[in-house]
Amino acid sequence: MTGQVDATQRVRSMHPQKFAMWLFLVSVVMIFISLSSAYIVKKGVGDWEYIKFPPLFQVTTVLIILSSVMMHFAYISAKRNNIKHIRIGLIATALLAIAFVVGQYMAWIQLVDAGHFFVGNPSGSFIYVFTGLHVIHLFGALVFLFIVLGKAFKYEVHSKSMVRIEMCTTFWHFLGGLWLYLYLFLIFNN
Repeated sequence: MTGQVDATQRVRSMHPQKFAMWLFLVSVVMIFISLSSAYIVKKGVGDWEYIKFPPLFQVTTVLIILSSVMMHFAYISAKRNNIKHIRIGLIATALLAIAFVVGQYMAWIQLVDAGHFFVGNPSGSFIYVFTGLHVIHLFGALVFLFIVLGKAFKYEVHSKSMVRIEMCTTFWHFLGGLWLYLYLFLIFNN
């Protein structure tokens, strides 16, 4: 009977850092749901300007998807104790994420060149808020990614030490999914 209780306890337990991360992700979801709701309400008021999205948003979408694929490659490599592939996957993820941020910045420049500013019509303001908040969260994920990469170079990421890379992978996939949601939400509700 004691063996069953111990097994149940293990199934129900979660690493405290993972639990904190999940609470953080739920709060981020709540922020973006609130913003999505505000967007829809404000659009219904009127005075809404149609915005042609910069083509760079398509490029950055591909970049964030590729970065998620590379992050998952690093995670699988950690499960297999392939240190070289962990490092390659994490470095590729970081480079793709940096390219994503640069692409977002260039897309903002295209928006300004098209006459859509942060201040002015609410449709433009929402685009900057949505994409800007996503980039801020991505910067946080990059810091976490570099910490995990540092641990990988110290041989501290492997099949017996997976917590950090599991958390980083979860956060990364969450941000990739969040971007896809934002991109599609903005396209279909423009």
